[in-house]
Amino acid sequence: MKGIWWKGLGVLLMLYVIIVGFLMPLRPGITTAFPQNIKSGETSVITASTYNARLETLSASDLRAWLVRDTTYILQAQSVKISGDQSVDVTFDVPENLPVDEEVLDFSLVLDAPEMGSIVLPYSIFIAKKGSDLSSGMTAWTSDSLGKLNKHKGLAIPFRNLLFETLRNTYFHVSLWFSMFILFLISVIYSIKFLRKREPYFDNVASSLVEVGTLFGILGLATGALWAKNTWGTYWTTDVKLNMAAVSMMIYAAYLVLRSSIKDGDKKAIISSSYNIFAFFIIVPLIFVIPRLTDSLHPGNGGNPGFGGEDMDNTMRMVFYPAIIAFTLIGLWMSNLMIRYKKLRNRIDEI
Repeated sequence: MKGIWWKGLGVLLMLYVIIVGFLMPLRPGITTAFPQNIKSGETSVITASTYNARLETLSASDLRAWLVRDTTYILQAQSVKISGDQSVDVTFDVPENLPVDEEVLDFSLVLDAPEMGSIVLPYSIFIAKKGSDLSSGMTAWTSDSLGKLNKHKGLAIPFRNLLFETLRNTYFHVSLWFSMFILFLISVIYSIKFLRKREPYFDNVASSLVEVGTLFGILGLATGALWAKNTWGTYWTTDVKLNMAAVSMMIYAAYLVLRSSIKDGDKKAIISSSYNIFAFFIIVPLIFVIPRLTDSLHPGNGGNPGFGGEDMDNTMRMVFYPAIIAFTLIGLWMSNLMIRYKKLRNRIDEI
């Protein structure tokens, strides 16, 4: 790519990602609810702690709350009282009978108010059965409805109970990996070109793209490890997706070692180009296929969504897609600098 416009575009997009990605607020959410275990046939007060809910700006009369199970069985709260800057006390008159013949049923807690919108803490309240009249339970738990829920006003990224503010790492950790694959794919194209035409320039381009792509992969592993520490409590687990990602980086680390160990220029270019092609087609199943065949903590695998629903909504896509473009353009710029450096080094060696 010639010219400087795409370099400037990469820098501008990266500034946009950093500024908007960090300044866009997080939507309100429920962090905890206590007590989690209550009994049917009793009046229970549940204290819910919230995040970014701005409860001080709300009127208690505007707040509504429900216990919900699969949007079929719904119980509306008798009262909702603001008890702190980020906490509310919700009172429920729990029916004596449950709608399902189970000893304990789990319910999601839903809070709703204008401006704040509706916020949910999934599967957070467990109700133990007292009565055994299912028909009465069905009647009691289907008499209420959610009605029309409010929507949060203004641009904000989705609230995820485990992730909180670390959700912003999506713009960097995931984008780095996407950009890495793009750089590796382009490098494979140039490796094929070299094997067909045997022009050293194509080998220089391919090796430079691999070097920068490997750097992006290492940064992806580092940002992922930091993210895992904040969400899973450890930097690394035996999760198949993480292990396959590490193996992939070892494959490309071996490419760099192999290239540096061969002194003959032509032999180095031929072997490393061949290795690069096979390496790319090996890491694709390692990262995209094998993790999908088993359970995985990592989003996007084992039935764990990655880019659907609240994990990646349209607001986040406004930053996520520009982040991929920004990292890719910056990666191409870095590769371009590496190519120019290798040209100068070759000229010096020829003198």
